[in-house]
Amino acid sequence: MVAGFLTAVAPLRANRYNTCMKSMTEGRPAVLILKFSMPLLAGNLLQQMYNLVDSVVVGQFVGKEALAAVGSTNILNFLLISLFSGLALGFTILISQFFGAKEKDKIKRAVDTAYVVACIGAAAVTVLGLLLTEPLLSLMNTPAGPTHEMSGTYLRILFIGTIGTFGYNLNAGILQGLGDSMSSLRFLAVATVINIVLDLVFVVVFGWGVAGVAWATVIAQAVSFLLGGLFIVRKLKLSTLDPRDLEVDPRIFSEAVRIGLPGGVQNMLFSLGTMAIQRLVNSYGPVYMAGFSISGRIDSVAFLPIASFASAATTFTGQNIGANKLDRVRRGHRSVQLMSALVCVVISLVVLLNARFLMSLFSPEEEVILAGTEVLYRLMPCYVLLSFLFLTNSVLRGAGESIVPFIASMTSFLFLRMPAAYLLDHFFGRSEIGWCYGIGWVFGIAIAVPYYLSGRWKKRLKTENLQKNLQ
Repeated sequence: MVAGFLTAVAPLRANRYNTCMKSMTEGRPAVLILKFSMPLLAGNLLQQMYNLVDSVVVGQFVGKEALAAVGSTNILNFLLISLFSGLALGFTILISQFFGAKEKDKIKRAVDTAYVVACIGAAAVTVLGLLLTEPLLSLMNTPAGPTHEMSGTYLRILFIGTIGTFGYNLNAGILQGLGDSMSSLRFLAVATVINIVLDLVFVVVFGWGVAGVAWATVIAQAVSFLLGGLFIVRKLKLSTLDPRDLEVDPRIFSEAVRIGLPGGVQNMLFSLGTMAIQRLVNSYGPVYMAGFSISGRIDSVAFLPIASFASAATTFTGQNIGANKLDRVRRGHRSVQLMSALVCVVISLVVLLNARFLMSLFSPEEEVILAGTEVLYRLMPCYVLLSFLFLTNSVLRGAGESIVPFIASMTSFLFLRMPAAYLLDHFFGRSEIGWCYGIGWVFGIAIAVPYYLSGRWKKRLKTENLQKNLQ
């Protein structure tokens, strides 16, 4: 059906697409990374609008129970899609390396393989998600009553729309690997407008509550997926999405798994750890759940520049490895670390000085505002540590090194942050839980940064052998 729809649409001019593709193997690394990051940042901001608008609409028009339901269940959805997210990153890195090596045939095979994996994965996640919704909510100690019921409704609808989530993220990863950070921004802008309009119509006009914001998100992501697929098929001509023409390459899939699977497992463990912290938060009831949820939304927005720099650094590293320009990888790492650290300092100050105002945008209740503000006051001073850790891990992943970033991230979160949250709560009270983030980041840095500086990651940078293995 999708293939027929895309084929029926008039072809778009290919020359406009070529202006979007960027080789990052020539020129000043800082300038290239900064230019590439800006559309990614705008796209990440738009993507966050999905969750932010959902939270604002339900917080202002439905109530704190609905706000707690929306905020506390997103991690459950992320748990089941996280494994594919890691695999998608593996394909993105391979495509960036093939692009740097000017291997278009391998790019086509990687795209076809990725689409097949996405379709199979989306079907599996939808079925699993619908079956596991109730057990997952019970595992998280979701309070009985309206919050539990609304959480279940919201989560089930999100699982139904998994194919849109997978599809959009995959399309964005393909384009990112090719140095195109503008096209996904355009598609996402359209989807965001649709999401906002449908949120207001479904909730304010139709009175559908959390079901309304869930359906708005699902529909918007499906539109973004279709637009991105149309662009890749008609302009890039890297796939037809016709099952008869798809060329699945087992070796490319195997290499994508090697690079991306540790990240996917990391995301799953991250989700489980976050669920454990959320269980602790849920034990304090809907008011504290709502406040913690809002602080998480603000944290998500503050994190966007780091995420954008990290995506740019991954693409920059992958392309330069494909072109065998390893000296540029170190130059890019230094540049992106400096830029991101400066941005983090500014963002942290802005959030700290305006924490109560930002919280009040989501909820007018004083207890909710106080709970979220307590978290932000302890989280934001440590934010620059997250930048150092996240960007170093991203460069290592772009180089094809997956194990050390996995160990650093897991040590940071699962082995330090989660236990620290419970210990802080036990000895100092719930108001000090926010310090658990910085504690974890310090230990993650102690693993990732020394490994990067040692240069041992270069052992994996044998591009000619990689290409030979994938032929």
